[in-house]
Amino acid sequence: MKRFKKILGFVFIGLIGFIVIAVFWNYPKLTILSGYSAKNMASSVFIGNRSVEFTDNNDNNFAPVHLADDEVDMTEKSVIASVFGLNERKAVYREGLGSVVIDDDFDENASYLTPKRSKVKTNLPFPYGSLSQKDTVFNTVDYQKIGSIVTSIFDKKDENIQKTRAVLVIHKDQIIAEKYADGYDKNSVLLGWSMTKSILATNYGILQKQGRININQKAPIEEWQNDERKEITINNLLQMNCGLAWDEDYGSISDATTMLYLDQDMTKPQIYKEAIHKPNEYWYYSSGVSNLLSGILRGHFESYQEYLDFPYREFIDKIGMNSMLIETDMAGNYVGSSYAWATVRDWAKFGLLYLHKGNWNGEQIFNPEWVDYVTTPTATSEGDYGGHFWLNAGGFYPDAPKDMYSANGFQGQRVFIIPSKDLVIVRFGLIGDAGVDFNSFLKEIVSSIN
Repeated sequence: MKRFKKILGFVFIGLIGFIVIAVFWNYPKLTILSGYSAKNMASSVFIGNRSVEFTDNNDNNFAPVHLADDEVDMTEKSVIASVFGLNERKAVYREGLGSVVIDDDFDENASYLTPKRSKVKTNLPFPYGSLSQKDTVFNTVDYQKIGSIVTSIFDKKDENIQKTRAVLVIHKDQIIAEKYADGYDKNSVLLGWSMTKSILATNYGILQKQGRININQKAPIEEWQNDERKEITINNLLQMNCGLAWDEDYGSISDATTMLYLDQDMTKPQIYKEAIHKPNEYWYYSSGVSNLLSGILRGHFESYQEYLDFPYREFIDKIGMNSMLIETDMAGNYVGSSYAWATVRDWAKFGLLYLHKGNWNGEQIFNPEWVDYVTTPTATSEGDYGGHFWLNAGGFYPDAPKDMYSANGFQGQRVFIIPSKDLVIVRFGLIGDAGVDFNSFLKEIVSSIN
């Protein structure tokens, strides 16, 4: 009996030791995990106007994020998250700027500037105004088939596989299909994640049209002027083939997760990475590049207020994407890699702007050539990537048109633009290609239009 107790004691000590080692190795990850949960909860509640319970059961209900506990202060508009009571992180919401994970140096009581918005309603039907769209029936569209295809991408009762939250199909400026999962509707504001990258890039197209920038010029980064990185152009950054080191891994402590959930100024991390390839020789996806571009964009304006106003004044509010909000980091920079919110219909307007080559109801927002630029494959991307847009030129979706291009985001957020069919297809969900057969979905939608 004494021997058995002794063995049991050794087993218990060994188990405790294993737990201690596991916590030691994973403790830094808990900081990232708590930050993600706090940020996502704050944005869902205070931007998306969804409940804490709804967010827990949907947006934050996947491993390992579901391990975090969130305390929401509705009066202060803040969230404190922790995992097993460890590594508390706080996110605060600021009107006009969205939610941000803060550190101990952040002054919550400091005053801050906000974007000046112009939400003008016009007496025009959707998509150019706030009125209902005109009743139009196309004899070239198989509406019954499209309705069936759209329904098929949603989960049936008691399923949780495809996790689609919304789908919108627009043909020749007319909504021909629209469907939402329970808890969402046309007024629901949804996070586009990396679709924000395409929003960011659009600002460069506008600046180029205005003659205020040349994307082929060298990137104005002081830290690069004494080494080989001085050869990197803005074009290299937009095409993500600048050759700089970067770790875009969301399952570990990486450059990307550290930037999004620890760094005060998200425009800086990519600056300090070494060159491991020459520009235009190697394509690698980097959210750090996108936020660096946000910082370069800020440097083109004389004042911070002008930087804040520019995206909204020059195209977001101008084309009626009035629900859109781009969140900022602690330093006040737009998080151009990840954090733009809008309704599905407003995201569709963004797709329509590109479908019409920058022309919005007669006004040219950016030059038509800008669309040619963003849809030209980066030499080293195998036809999958252009200027901060994803392409199908390489046949990633083999049964979809090769001229299709898209704004893509984490968990399968998509704005597909198909010029040859005069189509914009928007899909929002909580899982991407791992759970959704986008290839078949796109193939069937396209085949429904003659």
